[in-house]
Amino acid sequence: MIAVRELARGPWRAVPVLGVTQILAWGSIFYTPVLIVPLIAAERGWSIAFTMGGFSHGLLVAGLISPYIGRSVDRYGGHVVMTAGSLTGALGLALIVRAADPLAYFAVWTVLGVAMAATLYDPAFASLGRIFGAAARRPITALTLIAGFASAVSWPATHFLLEGVGWRGTYLIYAALLAAVAAPLHALALPRSRADAATGARAHAEASAGVLPPHGLPFVLVASAFAFYAFVPSGMSANLLEIFARSGIDAGTVVWIGALYGPAQVGARLIEFAFGRDVHPLWVVRFALAALLGAFALLAVLGVSTASAAAFALMFGGANGLITITRGAVPLALFGPSGYGRLMGRLASPWMLMQAAAPLVMAFVVERLSDGAALGLAAAFAAVALGCFVVIRPPR
Repeated sequence: MIAVRELARGPWRAVPVLGVTQILAWGSIFYTPVLIVPLIAAERGWSIAFTMGGFSHGLLVAGLISPYIGRSVDRYGGHVVMTAGSLTGALGLALIVRAADPLAYFAVWTVLGVAMAATLYDPAFASLGRIFGAAARRPITALTLIAGFASAVSWPATHFLLEGVGWRGTYLIYAALLAAVAAPLHALALPRSRADAATGARAHAEASAGVLPPHGLPFVLVASAFAFYAFVPSGMSANLLEIFARSGIDAGTVVWIGALYGPAQVGARLIEFAFGRDVHPLWVVRFALAALLGAFALLAVLGVSTASAAAFALMFGGANGLITITRGAVPLALFGPSGYGRLMGRLASPWMLMQAAAPLVMAFVVERLSDGAALGLAAAFAAVALGCFVVIRPPR
C-alpha cells in the first residue's frame, strides 16, 4: 500500500496532482469537440467536417511537436513543460470563442495542438518516468485509473454548462480552470525530484542494465504497433455509436452501450494495478489486443445486436484501458528509464498523427463502402499492432 505521507509529501504526490490535471486537460480540450463542434458549425455557417477538421489539425500539430515536448520534459521537468502547456491551453480556449474567421479558427487549433502535446498522457508519463525512473510502471497505472474518469466528468459537465452559459461561456470556464487550477498544480505541486539524482548513479545504472537500445528494429516495431493501434480508438470513437444505431438499436440503448466503455477501462486498469506488477507489459498489451480482436470477431460472427454491441463495448473498453497503461510501461520495460521523456515524445508523434487521420479515413470507408468494411479495417489495424508486439522479444 502507498502511505498517505507519500501521497502528500513524497514523489507519489505526482499521481494525484497529474490525475486532477489530466482530467482537466482531457476534459476541456480533447473531449469537448464532439459536443461543441456542431454548435460552432451551426452558428458560423461552416460544415461539420470543416469544423471538426480544426480538431484534427490540432492533433496533427501535437504529433509534429511531441518529440520536442518529450526532450523538454527530460531537460526541464514536467513542472515546467506541463505548466506552460496548461497556460497555452487556457489561451487557446479563450481565443477560440473569438475565432470567427476560418484561418483564425485553424490558427487557434494550432495553439491547442501545442497544448495537447504538452498536457495529455505522453508528457504526464514522461514526468513520472523522470521522477520514478525504472519504478514508474505502478505510478503510470495509478495515474490512468484517475484520468480514466475524464470523459465521465467532461461530457456531463460540458452538457450542463452548454445549457447554462452556451459554448462560449463553457470554453471560457474551462480556460479559467486550466489557468487557475491545472497550471498552479503543475508549477507548485508536481515533484521536481529526478530518479537519477535521488537514487544515485549506481542504482540508475542497475535499472538501465539489460535493456534494448531505443532505436533500430525494436523501436520501429514499438512505434508502429502503437501507431497502428491509435487508429482504432480514434476512428471508432467517432463512428461506433452511429454504426450501432444504423444496425437497428434504438438511440437510448446506444447511449447506454456507449456508457459501458468508461467503466470497462477503469475496471481493467484496477485489475492490472492489483495483479499485474509481475507480468511483463508486453504480455499485457498482447492480451489486450487479442481480446480486442476477439470482440471484432464477435460482431462479425453474431452480427450487431444489443447483446453483442454491449459485449463489444465492454471488451473494447477493457482492452483500451490496458493499452493506455502499456503506452508508458512497454517503452520503460524495453528501453529503460534513461531519456524516457525523449523516447515518449518520439512515440507520441506517430500516435497522434494516426489519431488525426483515423476519423477521416473511417468516415470515408463508411460512406463509400459499408459499416462492416469500417469495422474490418479497424480490426486489421489492431491485428497489425498485435503482430508487431508478438515479434518483439524483451531483453533478458
